Amino acid sequence: MTLIAYPLSGVLPDIRPARPTRDWIDALPEQYGYRCLPLNIASMHGWEVCCPVRVTAVWDGGIGVEAITVTAEEQHPLLPASHFGSGVLTFHVAALFRTPPGVNLMVTGPLNHPKHGIMGLSGIIETDWSPYPFTMNWKFTAPGVPVTWEKGEPFAHLMPIQRGLVESLTPEVRDLDSDPETAAQYRAWAASRSQFNTDLQTPGSAAAQERWQKGYYRGKQPDGSDGPPGHEIKVRAKPFPDK
Repeated sequence: MTLIAYPLSGVLPDIRPARPTRDWIDALPEQYGYRCLPLNIASMHGWEVCCPVRVTAVWDGGIGVEAITVTAEEQHPLLPASHFGSGVLTFHVAALFRTPPGVNLMVTGPLNHPKHGIMGLSGIIETDWSPYPFTMNWKFTAPGVPVTWEKGEPFAHLMPIQRGLVESLTPEVRDLDSDPETAAQYRAWAASRSQFNTDLQTPGSAAAQERWQKGYYRGKQPDGSDGPPGHEIKVRAKPFPDK
């Protein structure tokens, strides 16, 4: 299983495994955002393409390509540009990717990495056969708001996804009690969560010392037994070699 990048500008863009940390989570009291394992796994799930220089863009609210002004700290052939108009800013990824058969590549904004005044748009490409490169596009949400990417800050997130998986799943709705084991596990958790939240208000209690329930994070069932052996608390995407 390989993810191949063919540089289109002579040099491989700054692509790295997606980071497990976020500045805004670091600034939270006790960095409590890192307690959310689903959020952490998503943040690490793929690769980030990073800005080669510090660049600032601002949109004046117009629909023409001239409505976006881009200023860079230094010149670079891969600066973002106004290409589509209507407040859409385009970054060139500058690589052609090839994935294994049946695997697409989703390109989207850096996950769990918000930016004021703009949002990353998402696309899915059949990179197992396509000879066509793609861009990463951002849509301004407010005029007159300068948006800056620092050098080394990600502007795109790449995530492989299996083609056809969505169509292969058949949605169903079932009564929870039709699966007695799952129902019992859920109700055990719900009862323990309610008691835990009550005990949190008591200084010195076991809940106050533990601060947050760690069952899902540790891959444990509500009764303390082990969950599935494949439970993940980290995703370790392999880096592209330096060339």
